[in-house]
Amino acid sequence: MSSLLALEGLSLSFRGIKAIDALDGEVERGAMLAIVGPNGAGKTSVLNCISGFYRPQRGRIRFDGHDITETPTHRRAALGIARTFQNVEIYSGMTVVDVILSGRHLHMTSDLLRAGLFVGPCRREEVRNRGEVERIVDFLELGSYRSAVAGALPAGIQKRVALGRALAMEPTLLLLDEVTSGMSIEEKRDMARFIGEARAERGLTVLLIEHDLSFVVGMADRMLVMDYGRKIAEGPPEEVLRKPEVVAAYVGA
Repeated sequence: MSSLLALEGLSLSFRGIKAIDALDGEVERGAMLAIVGPNGAGKTSVLNCISGFYRPQRGRIRFDGHDITETPTHRRAALGIARTFQNVEIYSGMTVVDVILSGRHLHMTSDLLRAGLFVGPCRREEVRNRGEVERIVDFLELGSYRSAVAGALPAGIQKRVALGRALAMEPTLLLLDEVTSGMSIEEKRDMARFIGEARAERGLTVLLIEHDLSFVVGMADRMLVMDYGRKIAEGPPEEVLRKPEVVAAYVGA
């Protein structure tokens, strides 16, 4: 199995504070890697570098064999990188269907005039994109919320909507940042099912940041543990969680 994403000596500092310290890591194509660690370990900073919100001071990011370290954020999305955020970032005044439809923007090719007239290829494009949105709505069991204002929904449902928008982009690599935070046990089980099925059906490669270690153990193929910006362990989740350095990072020496 080949590597889809590779981080090579990734380093990022803010006013002398190292958020990421010479991090190396790979995500194999079709696999799920979980990055875990205590608060402030640098996990979200890694996702921000991969998606282009931050630019590392040193190191390289390679995606599908190409160096994307300097690639703009919108180009990374077009290459097949989609993400969700720890704090739900959706268009709160739009309906659920329209929020998910916004993820189809990359796949819309009609110019403004044709879009306004809604004729010919534009009509067919609209039908095709809305059809994909409806499939995602059904897949994520959002049918009863499809016309609801997204910002008025419970946090757990909003996270499901955010996942739907990311899936609508038809990504190759899906970045999930604390996708289960604030959820009940039942909601977490549903989210695990949705992610697992989406990964299987769509051939997704997933990079997951998560605090709930039981969720990670049940989902991820490999786990990378960070502490103070450094990688301190990596491997199968059950093995990694037994390492003394990982136990010390979480509960103290």
